[in-house]
Amino acid sequence: MGNKNFFIAILSIVFIITSCTSNDDGPGSSETATKAKDVNNFVWKGLNALYYWQKDVPALADNAFSSDKAYSEYVNSKSPDKLFYDLLYKYPEVDRYSWIVEDLSKLLEQFSGISKSSGMNLDLLRTSDTDVISVVNYVIPNSPADRAGIKRGSVILGVNGESLNTTNYRKLFSDNFKITYVEKLKEENRTLVPAGKAKEANLEAVVLEENPIAFNKTYNTGGKKVGYLVYNGFKSNYNDELNAAFLKLKSEGVTDLILDLRYNGGGSVNTAVALGQMITGGYTGRPYVTMDFNEKNKRANNTDKFSETMRVFDFVNGDNKEVGKQKINSLNLNKIYILTSRGTASASELTITGLKPYIDVVTIGSETYGKFVGSITLVDAPENGYVYVPNQGKTYKWAMQPIVFSYYNANNDPHPTKGVLPNYEISPIDYYFGMKEFGNIESDPALRKAYELITGKTSRRREYVSPQIKTKYEQIGTTITLTPFGTEMYIEGNNLEQ
Repeated sequence: MGNKNFFIAILSIVFIITSCTSNDDGPGSSETATKAKDVNNFVWKGLNALYYWQKDVPALADNAFSSDKAYSEYVNSKSPDKLFYDLLYKYPEVDRYSWIVEDLSKLLEQFSGISKSSGMNLDLLRTSDTDVISVVNYVIPNSPADRAGIKRGSVILGVNGESLNTTNYRKLFSDNFKITYVEKLKEENRTLVPAGKAKEANLEAVVLEENPIAFNKTYNTGGKKVGYLVYNGFKSNYNDELNAAFLKLKSEGVTDLILDLRYNGGGSVNTAVALGQMITGGYTGRPYVTMDFNEKNKRANNTDKFSETMRVFDFVNGDNKEVGKQKINSLNLNKIYILTSRGTASASELTITGLKPYIDVVTIGSETYGKFVGSITLVDAPENGYVYVPNQGKTYKWAMQPIVFSYYNANNDPHPTKGVLPNYEISPIDYYFGMKEFGNIESDPALRKAYELITGKTSRRREYVSPQIKTKYEQIGTTITLTPFGTEMYIEGNNLEQ
């Protein structure tokens, strides 16, 4: 089904649902309803219509309330966000992904890589019952962290004058904070200890726009040309930059590709499908990913296929708008090496599973996050079936990003129990010693392993991390998994209209 037909199906289904369950304003409405009540009505109606686990939540059933009064008393007894999270299915054990915001514009900015941040992507590691350290995976160029001298591999030991621990580590995501850090770690008596003199830096979170194409290089060795691409987010307004990165790789004659998705929590399905074509190129018109909606919306189930062209977007005046189309630059590979971590989620996992029916996918690193579901932005727009459609000249405040579909590859393979297991496992601990900037093969064990598999050359470098140290410490999470938008995969309103 094309995306235009998908959009029409969604709207028609939701119109039927809303007309059958209530009047235009919803159960419990009145002329004196407050704005809060209007928002609460939108929360219930939107989830009742499209939420993936709607049938599993008794309070979202079409016949959940005996009267408009009973509905009104339930829905309006809570704040909008409290109502939303109370209606999620087994939150946060099963559905830990859906979320609601009071400002749609902030959500749309995040879709386009714009957010408030100090510029650090972090790993958080528990070193005792209460003690924590944070390793910097990378720093956004020209960010406050970059200007303060923080580097990939820097290790944060304290925040605001206190040792980093399980109760204060979230201050690393606040608007203003001070960190104590060292440049690297070392192992001493099978324990992680800081190496070098401790430094301090005052950091401020500012609005940043992050280019997800963080690094792109071709290595020449033994008659092979090995491309290495660090890709940190499926942002459709960077589709043209991603396509240009593949043009560069193609023009340099790349024969093998290492795709680094360790710090990529996902994003646009549109971009994920385009990336699949960039990698393969030989399966135009074949199915890539199928989206499966709830039982009310089975007519909307949709399969995206490999295509030779992609849509190009730009974030303009608060909306991600289509500005043209481009022919996709394809490497026509039959094998790819993908670096993974616990921060590899949603659209990144779609890339791994979606490619497997067609080419050999070799994964190197650690188990991925395990998010095989996606969302749509919903706003208080009953005329559009609550689906946010850009470019309509309307403003909205509250917006929901609930899970509305699961996805499957062309073989309809079942989802892993947790995340995608790597073919070659490398503990996150291995990265924390001697970590340097992207592209240094000797200092990056995952990149080095991929390079060895491609070239057949074994590095002389030895690892000196004791096996015991790899099981001694617990990874709490990453910037990706600890922030609401970090692992999002979504269908954009623009995509629904094509």
